Amino acid sequence: MNEPVRDTPVEDTSTRRRILAATAEVLARSGQTKLSLSEVALQAGVSRPTLYRWFSSKQELLEAFGEYERELFDTGISRATAGLRGTEKLDAALRFIVEYQHSYSGVRLVDIEPEVCIAQLSRILPVMRARLEKLLSGPNAAVKAATAIRVAISHYIVRSDDDDQFLAQLRHATGIKPQN
Repeated sequence: MNEPVRDTPVEDTSTRRRILAATAEVLARSGQTKLSLSEVALQAGVSRPTLYRWFSSKQELLEAFGEYERELFDTGISRATAGLRGTEKLDAALRFIVEYQHSYSGVRLVDIEPEVCIAQLSRILPVMRARLEKLLSGPNAAVKAATAIRVAISHYIVRSDDDDQFLAQLRHATGIKPQN
């Protein structure tokens, strides 16, 4: 893989992130199969040669976009759970999952390219389960994590407009007592 040409670290990070954020918007409209690098460049407000300095191909852009999404999620969950322990930390993570899915523009991709989404979900499912399992304890931690992730995936595929119900289901799956 070729290293992109970089002018200054501050500008590079900003340009790279702008391109990746634009990729989310274009993917939500067109899907992965019909993703156009020209459309991504236009959405990001950069020239096509600038985009190619950062990403030499559509495949490289999509791989970087996957990393970018994981970083956004991981950073968000880390911020949401910072300084918390036990059930409070788990509950903060579950609330973040609900908020993230509610605000996530990529949810429309399921309607555009379900086969691509399902393939991606099958790869990310074990990673998500393992991350959530770290926040759980007890002999059924693996089952609780797997159940909660399956609930989250079902809400991703068939979007719910009731975030409170979604959160209640995640709490139930992980054994958190109902909030009064």
